[in-house]
Amino acid sequence: MEDRIADNLSNVKERVAAAAKRSGRTPDSIRLVAVTKGRSVAEIQTVLAAGASDIGENRVQEAQQKYAPVNSLTESAENPGPTDKVCRWHLIGHLQRNKVKPAIEMFSLIHSVDSMRLLAEVARRSEGHGQQTDVLIQVNTTGEASKYGLGSDALLDFMEESLTYPAARIVGLMTMGQLSHSPEANRPAFALLRTLAGKVSAHRFPGVTMQYLSMGMTNDFEIAIEEGATLVRIGRAIFGTSPESL
Repeated sequence: MEDRIADNLSNVKERVAAAAKRSGRTPDSIRLVAVTKGRSVAEIQTVLAAGASDIGENRVQEAQQKYAPVNSLTESAENPGPTDKVCRWHLIGHLQRNKVKPAIEMFSLIHSVDSMRLLAEVARRSEGHGQQTDVLIQVNTTGEASKYGLGSDALLDFMEESLTYPAARIVGLMTMGQLSHSPEANRPAFALLRTLAGKVSAHRFPGVTMQYLSMGMTNDFEIAIEEGATLVRIGRAIFGTSPESL
């Protein structure tokens, strides 16, 4: 298992680097999030030892089961020190308001804020912890009714209203492509997110940055990088096929 995961991770990093070069960027401008939904603590330990620095979970409850054992890893030559020094936790799945409190205690970045009520709850809980929490606003760029996310025409008004909640610090946008056998099918959705980020930046909302564009998974991450992704969320290409792989 260890060799397979390490080899797969190396291959994905090479593909990320090649896509970055095609888009006129350097590989270190793209952060690779290894998606560990449905994966064991042992598999997470393996991918961290192989050089991953960011892991993504879809569900708060599942992350709670893994967080302590992963963060209590003993020192090793491959992974010196506890992983909370080298591993960044990302929440990439839908967040319910009743799970905000544990979410802000575990995750460095929440990718999936999709309503003002949720943003307000993240801010309220963050203030109670004396912290700011970094979040991305999820935008539905495919127009599919089955997907979470703001409509693209609602984004600027949302950003204006978000200024009421500075403890939830908006640092970028996220989108989900459609399920398709053709990676090219999602290029318009990814290009739209990049365009929206440019519009937000042009408005210069106080405290809001477009540092991150989270888009692209195993099937289409290279297209996403070509269209400006700075965070790609990859599970299956690293860990292999499973019922819950991305």
